[in-house]
Amino acid sequence: MPLPPGQRAVEGFPRFGTHLHHPPPPVPEHPVIEIDGAVTAPVTLSETDLAQLPRQRMEADFHCVAGWSATGLVWEGTPFTTFYRLRVEPALRPGATISHVVFEGLDGYQSVVLLEDALADDVLIADRLDGQPLNSDHGAPVRLVSPRQYGFVNTKHLCRIEFHTSPPADPDKWSPLAAHRRARVWEEERHRYLPARVVRPIYHRLIGPIRALSARGSEKRAR
Repeated sequence: MPLPPGQRAVEGFPRFGTHLHHPPPPVPEHPVIEIDGAVTAPVTLSETDLAQLPRQRMEADFHCVAGWSATGLVWEGTPFTTFYRLRVEPALRPGATISHVVFEGLDGYQSVVLLEDALADDVLIADRLDGQPLNSDHGAPVRLVSPRQYGFVNTKHLCRIEFHTSPPADPDKWSPLAAHRRARVWEEERHRYLPARVVRPIYHRLIGPIRALSARGSEKRAR
């Protein structure tokens, strides 16, 4: 299958993200996912709770907004549609119509996703990659995987999910580098205001340094 516009395949799967210069957050001994927002009361799900939900295995590429793609990755986890139907809908406030979902990681990173995008049939709450449990570089203990959206949507170290009936506060609203609200890779929705043709050449020059920084960090943690 061809790559989306502006993407280049790379070997392996580099660690990525706005927190690349920091070590990954430690994984709690008993990790949980908190469900909050438009619910009658906050819900806390443990690893055991997640393990009881139906699972899916899928092969999907990962597309970083910086222009590189890791191909042929095999993810395993719970389909978000199943998670939403079985764990979230019963907890929603009566009459609540959800429009947006906020995913938050242990490192404090958040992504905001339209509910219709989160409910795509290939979106997972994943805990395994290529037959192994997720490691710290790639989002342990669990992470969001949304293959049709750029990597900045795919929150790692997932610990909290909020459900909203209207758009949540947007701290990047006026930033020229504000992320696109939908981030669909095949539409090349990289940024909200800057056209893709402007940022493509800049991002392509960053692929090498990003890979080098990711590799150095992994080597340090392996020592």
